[in-house]
Amino acid sequence: MLLQLTIHNLVIVEHLNLDFQAGFSVLTGETGAGKSILLDALGLTLGAKASPELIRAGYDKAEVHSVFSLDDCPAAQAWLMAHELAEEEPCVLRRMLMRSGRSRAAINGRPVTRSMLQALGEQLLQIHGQHAHQALLRQAAQRQLLDRYARLTEPVGRLRRQYQAWQQARQALETLQQAADERGKRLDYVRYQLDELEPVLDMAARVDELVAEHHRLAHAVQLQTVSTAAWQQIQGDDQGLTTRLGQVIQSLRAAAALDEALQPVLALLSAAEIQLDEAAQGLRRYADQLTQDPAALSQCEQQLSALHDLARKHRTEPDQLPALAETLRAELQALAQVDQQLEVLVAEVAQCEQGYRQQAQQISTARRTAAGQLARIVTDSLQMLGMQQSDLQVDCVPDEPGPTGTDCVRFRVTTNPGQPAAALSDVASGGELSRIALAIQVATGDCARVPTLIFDEVDVGIGGAVADIVGQLLRRLGQQYQVICVTHLAQVAAQAHQHYQVRKQQIEGASQTRIRTLATTERVQEIARMLGGVAITEQTRRHAAEMIALAQHPVAV
Repeated sequence: MLLQLTIHNLVIVEHLNLDFQAGFSVLTGETGAGKSILLDALGLTLGAKASPELIRAGYDKAEVHSVFSLDDCPAAQAWLMAHELAEEEPCVLRRMLMRSGRSRAAINGRPVTRSMLQALGEQLLQIHGQHAHQALLRQAAQRQLLDRYARLTEPVGRLRRQYQAWQQARQALETLQQAADERGKRLDYVRYQLDELEPVLDMAARVDELVAEHHRLAHAVQLQTVSTAAWQQIQGDDQGLTTRLGQVIQSLRAAAALDEALQPVLALLSAAEIQLDEAAQGLRRYADQLTQDPAALSQCEQQLSALHDLARKHRTEPDQLPALAETLRAELQALAQVDQQLEVLVAEVAQCEQGYRQQAQQISTARRTAAGQLARIVTDSLQMLGMQQSDLQVDCVPDEPGPTGTDCVRFRVTTNPGQPAAALSDVASGGELSRIALAIQVATGDCARVPTLIFDEVDVGIGGAVADIVGQLLRRLGQQYQVICVTHLAQVAAQAHQHYQVRKQQIEGASQTRIRTLATTERVQEIARMLGGVAITEQTRRHAAEMIALAQHPVAV
């Protein structure tokens, strides 16, 4: 519920602090007094677009605060909790307009975006203005209104998610079917690549060995010459290293008999003699087995060439060819499983469609039931509002499946006997359209999702006894919700639980708007003004007092 609205330096409002109560409240005043500014200010705190032009002349900034109680609004409490903006009651929304830049917004003292204000505002308050009449001309708005009346908002939300799942499954199936059409070509190509790779995979796995073998075969003569020469230097003749080392060891052995300190050195040289002899034998064996083998060299070169050519073709390195083959095998396996995946997706699409159509049928049945009830209630309200020959029809026509179901919801009305029902957009009279819209709003008021309803001059084009009924309907709605109405009709104002007067004054040459709560005697004077205009007689005041008194004991409507 809206508790308070505070405005600083907005258009012709310098400072204003207004408290609101539960029930039915009205704002009245002369045309141009600034009643619309009040709603504009409230709209700013709920995320409406802002403009520096709204800032009062002579000031650099404007600021608006709205304060809400959340006791009767669990949806707003849940939203605040979800966005980590919850505080102790009440909830404070703030909007600051800067002449030098963009506006700023805050919820409970924490900066937020304008879209966040809008999201929260949708949970707190609904404004039914003259522009709302235009919204009712749209079929989407008519369908939403019927769904709220039928308590179908949540089921339609579930249906929307089911529809999305169905469409996603269909899209996946279409994509896979397109892929299946290309699968044959891809299968042939992958198989061709694998057939090309398979014969060289063993070689690719030991490419380092092949490179080493190629070096050995290509340099066989050089390696044999070097290894033979080395063997000869070690053990080839009397001047070889092993012969001379043996002589050194023989002489030291005799010396070690005289001094044992030479024994470690003698041991080292003896070990070296053994290792040197083993090295010489190894060199001899290595040289003996080295032979020139042009055929083997040619084969090795061909194998390496084939590996490098294939690696270049696939834009990789020779040692990565086995990994590439493994990737192709995995793709081949996946392509082979497309038929199985198609069967799974076909079943999933069928299951999603079946679930969607079952939910859509249930919603269609509920809509048709609610459509008849809503049509009767609105038709009764229209007749009470002076349109005795009018009849509202709410049609649910079968339509193509969509996110909101398989129905096309259309409001049609007959305003004169003998005429066929026409779409609301074809209703010629603005006054008739106002009354139709008001009847619909009042008839669906008990299914509002928010605790506060604001009616902005929706009673345009209405007068006399019909205006009495409008006031009574709004007062009755105020028993369930906080209802605030901007009106020019005395009959509507007399029904209010609270009455606010809007006045524009000239203070030091500047226009300023003032709003104040009227006491009973002041209400009589204001309603008398609304009844009598400039000349307010005592009879007019008595009439105004009588209207206020009768509002305390309304007749049944």
